[in-house]
Amino acid sequence: MTGERRYAARCASGPEDVRRAQALRAVAFLGQEGGLDVDPFDGICNHILVEEGATGRLVCCFRVLTLNDGCEIAQSYSAQFYELSALEAFHGKMAEMGRFCIAPGRNDPDILRVAWAEMTRLVDEQGIEMLFGCSSFKGVETDAYLDAFAVLRARHLAPRRWWPQVKAPSVFRFAQRLKRHKPDLKQAMRHMPPLLRTYLMMGGWVSDHAVIDRNLGTLHVFTGVEIGAIPDTRKRLLRAMAG
Repeated sequence: MTGERRYAARCASGPEDVRRAQALRAVAFLGQEGGLDVDPFDGICNHILVEEGATGRLVCCFRVLTLNDGCEIAQSYSAQFYELSALEAFHGKMAEMGRFCIAPGRNDPDILRVAWAEMTRLVDEQGIEMLFGCSSFKGVETDAYLDAFAVLRARHLAPRRWWPQVKAPSVFRFAQRLKRHKPDLKQAMRHMPPLLRTYLMMGGWVSDHAVIDRNLGTLHVFTGVEIGAIPDTRKRLLRAMAG
């Protein structure tokens, strides 16, 4: 951490750091104080912590799974919920960003900026060419998010060559259902998750349907961004923060 920065990001250095991340995830996703959110992917991912500089308090975390190319896409967390065989043709290193969460009640936009700066550093260091993951809307009811989903349908659907197909048993096919829905842009952006907004600003795209994940109590869309397609101005801003 340098200058007036209030937050610093780092990689987990051992099991205790991973447990801290799992505890924050339990609060953020499950509403469980004192619990842990654990799954088998924790053991094969790198975990990133964003901490408050003055106190060391954990305010944000996420995990990263690196794949050598699209042939390994079936190993990803997202592949449990989406049929991703189209992405097997992707040539280049990929990284799945998962379980991203910010401590409830912490609305400081600098937290998200520091998290993305760290992700940018990892992307540059490892030569990642595509970043992907599941972007989550809180809750499993769709009504509050119809404007947001309509904007995704109109502006941000995946390129046909990478199109994610339906795999999960319970989905909301918003691209089909909202053909005639004229979105209120203000409402759409108000309900768009911050992580997803950042993906979209980088030129990201989404699946044409949302998975209804009752275990985590979320709706999520598969989200991808090709690093080479990120606008240069956005890249410069991210790299400046990472530096």
